[in-house]
Amino acid sequence: MGTQIKGVSLAVLSKRLAICQRSPDEPIPEFIARCPFFSITRTDEEISLVLPEDMVPVDWKAEKGWRCFKVLGSLNLGMTGILASLTSCLADAGVSTLAISTFNTDYLLVREGDLDKAHRALSARGYEVQ
Repeated sequence: MGTQIKGVSLAVLSKRLAICQRSPDEPIPEFIARCPFFSITRTDEEISLVLPEDMVPVDWKAEKGWRCFKVLGSLNLGMTGILASLTSCLADAGVSTLAISTFNTDYLLVREGDLDKAHRALSARGYEVQ
């Protein structure tokens, strides 16, 4: 059983998200900038995008039906163990995650079918989940 980092609270974002894959040589479409939440990662192998599933073009390769926990508050980049604590909690509960980290905080995506199980696991570990 992992440890809980004190004082960490999470909130579930309201929109369902999709994880999309594009070719690394494709341009980033302009509509992405209008999404209320998005993440883009480009490598030499792919472009991975996370965006609201209702904004995904029909011809894109996408896995829909993801929900997102946001770690509330601004995290200091020198802090350690927060993401590991959260993902190990969810792994112990059998919940697969995709993590996105930003300058300010962390986001954990879980499949919508696992949302309640993830919420229960995090709450049981002592995290406040809104």
